[in-house]
This record gives sequence, structure tokens and C-alpha cells, in this order.
Amino acid sequence: MDADASFLSRLWYFAMPARELRRGAMVSRLIAGHPVVLWRDEAGRACAIRDLCPHRGVPLSCGRLTEGGREVECPYHGWRFGTDGACTAIPSLVDSQSVDAGKIRVRRYPVAEQQGLIWLWLSDAPVDGPALTLDETPAFDAPLAPAFGPDARPKLVFSMDFECHADHAVIGLMDPAHGPYVHEAWWWRSRRFMHEKAKRFGPVERGFSMLEHAPSKNSFAYRLLGGQPTSEIVFTLPGVRTELIRSGKRHVCALTAVTPTDAQTTRVTQVFWWDMALMSVMKPLFHPFARAFLKQDRDMVELQREGLKHNPRLMLINDSDTQAKWYFRLKQAWIDHCAGGEFRHPLTKEVTLRWRS
Repeated sequence: MDADASFLSRLWYFAMPARELRRGAMVSRLIAGHPVVLWRDEAGRACAIRDLCPHRGVPLSCGRLTEGGREVECPYHGWRFGTDGACTAIPSLVDSQSVDAGKIRVRRYPVAEQQGLIWLWLSDAPVDGPALTLDETPAFDAPLAPAFGPDARPKLVFSMDFECHADHAVIGLMDPAHGPYVHEAWWWRSRRFMHEKAKRFGPVERGFSMLEHAPSKNSFAYRLLGGQPTSEIVFTLPGVRTELIRSGKRHVCALTAVTPTDAQTTRVTQVFWWDMALMSVMKPLFHPFARAFLKQDRDMVELQREGLKHNPRLMLINDSDTQAKWYFRLKQAWIDHCAGGEFRHPLTKEVTLRWRS
């Protein structure tokens, strides 16, 4: 269970809420070790390129936008780069100098903006130089929260930085046994009311699903929705978890995106959509509870970090840790696939896992 310091490629990573990317401004992000600058072009489309000038290594995000957002200008020597990552101008050149600026390039990152979120495609292509492909096309679409259209706007979005490797944040998301201990509260669960659970799981593309089921009776929060709610939870690489709750014809969808910053820091973002009037009324109360829930997870992985300093040998058990096992096997299968091998999904049929919580 050693955490791999490298990150998966040829996948979509959550970058930021769309509302935080305003016209005329640049936003710098470190995503899976990639320094990225994002902005909107003259048409309002989100753009992203590598946030390093290949001339002297200065962050382009410290410069300015020019040509209405068609170009980014480096603050050091005024080199400019277009939305495709190609250099468009080197002001210091004189007429007698034959430098083809267009051959100087930085990586362009394909961007998808939908449901009020911005996703970034990270490939394993070179990050700068003339070998870059300017028209790289992602192999599949960015994640889409179920039951809500691409133009749906989130009702609630918040993020927290976890001081841990992304693997520890991810397996914390899929750990079904920690709830009564880490999240013990009157509005969630208590260790006094633990009982055996049995949940069905099945494979999905690049991930797995806890198939639709009635939420546990010791989860008070679900009962607030009324009726007879059902829940389906899907996890996909590199670290996206969606939970769709149905109650009659109404829905609540919670998306949790685990975005590694580097090998020691991870940003966890929670996004909620709903079409229930009750949820909108409860939003002022729901927001602090949801943040408190996420903070409990953050506090635990940061406590775990203290123990990991001693490099202990960790273990995973059946069945409560089986999802974590699938995650690590999925990662290896994806690495093998990117290296030219066959993608071998670790889960080939529906299975039932059992645990107490």
C-alpha cells in the first residue's frame, strides 16, 4: 500500500469552479505537479497552458493578458503565448534575427467546462518544445454528474487542502468503516448503533459503483429528505466520487473531486446539485455541516501523517478495505494501459461486500 508519488495521466482532473475564473484575470493552479495558468479568451472560453515561460522559467500567470485574452504576456521579457501554447512574439528580436517564435511552445491543456466546473486533461506528452502536439484531443469526455444536465449550476461548492498524498484522501472517501468513529455525530452516525451492512458493487468504466440501495437506517441525514430515498455511489479514476440520491422524482447529487497538488498536498472539493426545494431552504444549515464533515476527514488524514513519518507497513483487509484494493489495482491497470498494454479491470462482475459500521 505504498503511496505512489507519481500521478496518472490521460485523465480528467478537476481544476476549479467555473465561477472563480473571471474574464480579464488569470488563475494559477498546481495540478498533479503541473503548474497551470487558466484564463478566459475573448469569447469567454476557458483556456489553460503550462504556467512557465520557457525562456527563463518565470510564471506566466504573473504577467498579463493581451489581445482581449488571446495571449498571455510574460512579465520578464514580454514573450507572448497564445491559447494553443505557441509563442506569438519575442519583443527583443531585431529584423536580422531569424528566430521562428512559433516553434517555441508550452503545453496546452484541453479544458472542459460543464455543470459549473472546469476540468483539465492531463496527458503524458512533452510539456514544452517543438515536439508538442497543439491539437491534442482527450480520449473521452470529462466527468458529468448524473441526473443533471451540462448547463446545471452547482448549489454548493467548497474545497479544503489536505496535507497528504492523494491516495490517502481517495481511500478515505471509499472507507465505509470509519464513519462511526471519524464522523460520529447526532446528525450522522454513532458507534452505539453500528450494525452489519451488505452492499452490491459492479464495474464501471475506469472505476466501480456501489449499486443503488436504500441508505443505512443509522444515517439520520438521509431521512431528512423524506420518502424512501435510494443512493448510488460511483468512483472513477483519478479520484472522482459521485453519489446520486433519489427520493421520488427529486434528486441530490454530491460530487467529490480529489485533485493532487503535489506528492504531499491534495485539494478535496465537494460539489452539490439538487432539485429539492427543501434542500434550498436548508442550505444555510447544510453548508456548515458539510464543511464540518469534510474537516473531520482532513483532520484524520493529517493525524495519520504523523504515524506515516515512521514508515509503517500498512495493510488492507476484506471486505471493508476491498474498495481501496480495487483503487490501487485500477491505478496499476491504467498505468499498464497507458504503456500500451491491455486494461484489466480488477472487478469483472457484481459482488457483495459486508462490514459493520
